[in-house]
Amino acid sequence: MAAADCGEVYPTLWGFSPALDLQMKCLQNTLQHLSTPEDIPELNILLVGCGDGRHLLKTICQARRWPQRRLNFFIIESDLELLARQILFLTLALENPEQMGLQEKCDLFLELFGNSIVRSKTAAYLQHKCERFIKYVTDPEYQKSILPLLDMASLKHKERDDLENIFKFWQTSEAKLFPIERYWDVKNRQYLGRRYDSRKGAYDWDLNMKLQERGAAVIGGAEYNRWREGGVAFTIREGIYDVPNKTLASHMTVTHRYGKVQARGYWGDITTSPYIAYGIETEEKSLLKTFNGVHVKTAQDLSQYNITSMFHELMTGQKYTLPTADEDRGGERRVSFPFGSPAIPPTIHEEDESKEETNGDVADKKCDAPNYLQVDNVVIHLLPLSWVDGLHHKSKLLNLFNIVYFSCSMVHHLTIDYKLITARKATVIIELTKFMVDLHADKIKSYIDIITKVAQEAGFATTEDIDWKRDYIATFERTDDREEEAV
Repeated sequence: MAAADCGEVYPTLWGFSPALDLQMKCLQNTLQHLSTPEDIPELNILLVGCGDGRHLLKTICQARRWPQRRLNFFIIESDLELLARQILFLTLALENPEQMGLQEKCDLFLELFGNSIVRSKTAAYLQHKCERFIKYVTDPEYQKSILPLLDMASLKHKERDDLENIFKFWQTSEAKLFPIERYWDVKNRQYLGRRYDSRKGAYDWDLNMKLQERGAAVIGGAEYNRWREGGVAFTIREGIYDVPNKTLASHMTVTHRYGKVQARGYWGDITTSPYIAYGIETEEKSLLKTFNGVHVKTAQDLSQYNITSMFHELMTGQKYTLPTADEDRGGERRVSFPFGSPAIPPTIHEEDESKEETNGDVADKKCDAPNYLQVDNVVIHLLPLSWVDGLHHKSKLLNLFNIVYFSCSMVHHLTIDYKLITARKATVIIELTKFMVDLHADKIKSYIDIITKVAQEAGFATTEDIDWKRDYIATFERTDDREEEAV
């Protein structure tokens, strides 16, 4: 989405489609033509404008469900703040269970991911981690020794300096530097205009007639209204939410009476919500039950389960399932093993809220030791935004990518040049605008025609009919490969 009067793209703080395991969405033809250096197939994935890193995290967390492959991720974002948030979410997911329990990790993640204001404990965690993040961008050798799966070698010195400034801003405790509640209210007033005084009705219309009608029926009215009113999506823990979430801050060029200036503020979504990423789909079908046509569980419940499941699977290699009533009383968690035996039996410690709050200082001290979970066969390359239209000029990237993902806000960068960097039988995935509240149905339908034409002109053809009511992504393959098969 372009910002008014400046041609810029609004930061995608959370996506407009659910998190994907990209190995599941990859075409079988793609997987059959992977290169195999050192006897381990390599799957090279380019993510353009993913924003929140949801596809990255889900693919990594569920990697042991699939045959062993080396996963190489390449990430380009519209804003450095989005890269900074992905570094935060990645390190949070990799926190060692001896330093942070599963429940605490899930709670911190959801707060930082989708809340405009957070608890003081969450803010303290962020400030503490920023000291290490600053070292990552200023000392490459230190970063490689602590977090070897992250490769920032392609980032320029200026981008490293900008990332350092972002982390220093996050590290400050001054709430007045980012008055998110005021920013949110101003943006809400500008968006609603004369409807502001009857905004509750506007919220209900957007939820019932748009989001729920398009497949997000699990989002409840109370949680959606709470988020639309003040930007707080997740209130999993009882506590005081009063500290601005500085990770939501970004810069935008705005028109001032003295000319165009860079202004820091909140420029993200205020209509669709963070629930789409993790809160409308789940493998645990019992969470989707309805009673008298109303969902028993909320989007917050699904988000909490999905994040817990992902982090549990990352840590243990085992698929997470809900405990039965008997196991709840016995204090044991039932775990299924559908994908082979895990390397290490898990020990999951889920903290009691009162104990957590009283022992906050102890938890902070545990974070001092940089001891992240080790993930084999995964490398994440952070790329400069300036490369988005020039990747084909990098010889090492030619014919490399097996999967290319475009968000709906960045798909305008898809050109014929991208065919030069895709491998044989490559899969291209494009996010659709199904859950964009601002768009009417006719615009969503026409968007499908637009991206189909863009993909065709770039040398990619759709693999199946796209249904705007059903689909939130569209999958394409290289047309020359299809022609070879026809011959």
